[in-house]
Amino acid sequence: MLEFRLPDVGEGIHEAEILRWMVQPGDQVKIDQPMVEIQTDKSVAEIGSPISGTVAEIRARPGTIAHVGDILIVLEPQSSTTGAKAASAGAEGVRAGGLSGGAPLAANEFTDEGRAVSTASPTVGQRRALAAPAARKMAFELGIDIDQVPGTGPGGRVTMEDVRSFAARAKAAPEHAIAATNGAAAPGVPALSTPLTEPGGEQREPLVGLRRRIAERMELAWRTIPHATAFGEADGAALMALREELKPQAEKQGIHLTYLPLLVKIVVQVLKELPIFNASLDEARREIVYKRFYHIGLATDTPDGLLISVVRDADRRTLLDLAREINRLVEAGRARKLTLQESTGSTFTLNNVGSFGGSGGMGVPIINPPEAAILAVGALRERPVARQGQIIARPTLPLSLSFDHRLIDGAGSSAFLARFQELVEHPSLLLLNCY
Repeated sequence: MLEFRLPDVGEGIHEAEILRWMVQPGDQVKIDQPMVEIQTDKSVAEIGSPISGTVAEIRARPGTIAHVGDILIVLEPQSSTTGAKAASAGAEGVRAGGLSGGAPLAANEFTDEGRAVSTASPTVGQRRALAAPAARKMAFELGIDIDQVPGTGPGGRVTMEDVRSFAARAKAAPEHAIAATNGAAAPGVPALSTPLTEPGGEQREPLVGLRRRIAERMELAWRTIPHATAFGEADGAALMALREELKPQAEKQGIHLTYLPLLVKIVVQVLKELPIFNASLDEARREIVYKRFYHIGLATDTPDGLLISVVRDADRRTLLDLAREINRLVEAGRARKLTLQESTGSTFTLNNVGSFGGSGGMGVPIINPPEAAILAVGALRERPVARQGQIIARPTLPLSLSFDHRLIDGAGSSAFLARFQELVEHPSLLLLNCY
């Protein structure tokens, strides 16, 4: 048997959440066939099988957090020879969608015949059931821990009938399956994952998936970075006119031109003039790290929450190239298909709050660590403003700039917003810095 473990996927990632399995016990798999979908801090990816063979057991259930080196699945090689060759290759590297990295198989050794044999020390007191893949598959589908099923077959092997009987007993005694107030379950009966509630009472669900990752990132940002926020507003009439002028030309090339590429162009120019906003703080060495490249993070709305996609080298792209890349990243983000490179390494984040619907007004964005600042822009729409003593309607763009107060003070934030506002109101000034 081959115990396949969570590989080291790089980028400083040490754990991943198991989202869903695409195979079940008893299934036949081929080399590189997708087996499981995992989620890291950065992205969602699929991990393929390192061998051809049969799924013997799934160790990590959906919703659980696995650490690098944890056993995810047990595979029975198709044959001794192919099992040894493929598993040896799997120790060198595992293809996992957009991820790559070595798959540590330190707890596995191979006999002269090439069959994988586990040398890991078993957990004290833990019973490992003997069962055929078909029985394990049935237990997996019924949500039963097969290690808890008494075996009546030869040598204590768990048969399919044993699994059926265990499931029937658990179903026939629901009063014992309900956990007591301390959460314990009756011996031999699996505890319910979600406790029953009275009508009108509470409903609880685990904090998993992308929402869990967002929560952890927000906790880190708010706990470690002293935030301060400055607000501003820009007249967007000239920006609207420029977009309307350029849209037909972009459409001729099959590109949908939004305001976002224009705003990215403006952000990059301001970052070049005020480099502290494109910097980060190396806390270990107490050094300010100025970035001479411009990877702009963009918040993408998905059904599970916001993802950050990254437009790399935004300063080297034309407006149409920016529009094309942004559209591609937005679609990939919504489909949860962003690779590590497309979701990491941003130097500054632009949050287009206006694209999320709602009021599209002001808000306080939270910095994306380890960046020094984040800019949120609201919806570009008509709002009442004062002009020469008169209240008139003008298209305005609300601005919210949150910054790391260890690196940037109020004067710096005012300079950033003033320059950004100037370029929004006079976008033709960008031509002075074209090359």
